[in-house]
Amino acid sequence: MYVTLKKTVPVSAWYMLASALGFALMAACVKIANTTYSIPVLEIVAARAIVSAVISYADVRRKNISVWGNNKPLLMARGTVGALALIFVYYAITTLPLAEATILQYLHPVFTAILALVFLKEIIQRSTISCIVLSLLGLFIMIQPNLLNDNSTPYSWLSIGAAILGAFGSAVAYVIVKQLTKTEDSSVIVFYFPIIAIPISITLLGSDFVVPSLAATGVLVLVGIFTQVGQIGLTKALHSADANKATAYAYVQVLFSVLIGWAYFSEVPVLTTLMGGACILAGALINVFWKR
Repeated sequence: MYVTLKKTVPVSAWYMLASALGFALMAACVKIANTTYSIPVLEIVAARAIVSAVISYADVRRKNISVWGNNKPLLMARGTVGALALIFVYYAITTLPLAEATILQYLHPVFTAILALVFLKEIIQRSTISCIVLSLLGLFIMIQPNLLNDNSTPYSWLSIGAAILGAFGSAVAYVIVKQLTKTEDSSVIVFYFPIIAIPISITLLGSDFVVPSLAATGVLVLVGIFTQVGQIGLTKALHSADANKATAYAYVQVLFSVLIGWAYFSEVPVLTTLMGGACILAGALINVFWKR
């Protein structure tokens, strides 16, 4: 049965599933660091980048390759766009329920498919189109109650806008990563994110630095570790399939976030969240099992 499933599901899907779980756990740790230990968002970004830099550098040296890569301008662009997108995403995570923040951020596969079509000349396959349509329907159902223009909605447009900007920035970064996989090792691509994100986040943080407790430090380290799992899985997935095809599998992170939000943060999903999640899961399954 395992062999049959392995043959049915593409390698890129397994990488993306591991990436989705890593990013879901990362988001939970970000929320804990900010809401429980009052660590500023920019400090969390810096801490994540430092941990990622250490792990990435060790991985590059293990492979005995140059840490600076070949296409330095494009590598630096990937790091800059990724750092800015991460700031927006982390702000959304800390100001919105985990499930809603993840859902809004997961507009990025739609942006990725469009950008990959325009800049990489990739053809959007029918299975990916079906996945995107169902997923957008699910996203609309899930976020619609939070976007109503009345006094009952507890979420600000600033938080929602930050999540959408983070999604667009992530899509731009993913398309750049796809282009870079033609000339660069995946470890080098991952390494460039933290070395750009560290100076940006520290500069913007300024005097708002908070000395973390031992427990908070442990949570910040976990943010970096789970991020590395997500980044490596994502980079390898993009290396295994078209950008728009591989990122479509990442929708399952929404389900991981719903479960974590319910189990740890007592964020009980409403009916629209469950309905939208069902649409997103259906889209992901169609994308995976279309050929079968």
